[in-house]
Amino acid sequence: MVSPGRLVPGTYYHVFNRGNNREDVFREPRNYSHFLRLLAQYIEPVAETYAYCHLPNHFHCLVRIRDDEASNGTRQAAGTHGASEQFGRVFNAYAKAINKAYARSDSLFEHPFRRVAVASDAHFSQLVVYIHRNPPKHGLVQDFREWRHSSYPAHLASGPTRVQREPVLAWFDGPQGYIHAHEVDAADPSIGPLIEDDCD
Repeated sequence: MVSPGRLVPGTYYHVFNRGNNREDVFREPRNYSHFLRLLAQYIEPVAETYAYCHLPNHFHCLVRIRDDEASNGTRQAAGTHGASEQFGRVFNAYAKAINKAYARSDSLFEHPFRRVAVASDAHFSQLVVYIHRNPPKHGLVQDFREWRHSSYPAHLASGPTRVQREPVLAWFDGPQGYIHAHEVDAADPSIGPLIEDDCD
């Protein structure tokens, strides 16, 4: 596979990856929690997260790479590198933890991880819904709201969250618009070319 380009500051991306040979990368609840901690450690300094969904053998997230000025200042403080390298660090750190916990040694994630730049406002809105509605697509639950490992409830909650709650709700003209968009059938054919081969 041709190596994709570096993540560009100021750009929104749909970032996704799956287990090598479609192997499960999340085996139990504590794995999801550890992955979120690594994302907070490595990705927050270089990107804002707008939506995510983590499933047993793959994950999706919608992020905006911080502008050069913001990320450069944070990099100096946190000793971090560019966003592409930071995602690599997440995968490496997580793979080491999984290999140690489950006595395995093979590569855990596919390389390189996949990313698609968000092409329009409509693409952004469709991706938020698509990401949250992914669990039923893979037969994990009937109602996407039952899946615990996504950002859908965080957008509607009032407590602290690491996702960009207010900007996402504003994109849908508020909580009711957000809820309505998720209740409408998400099988929109126009999003197909924008998500490549996904993680089916």
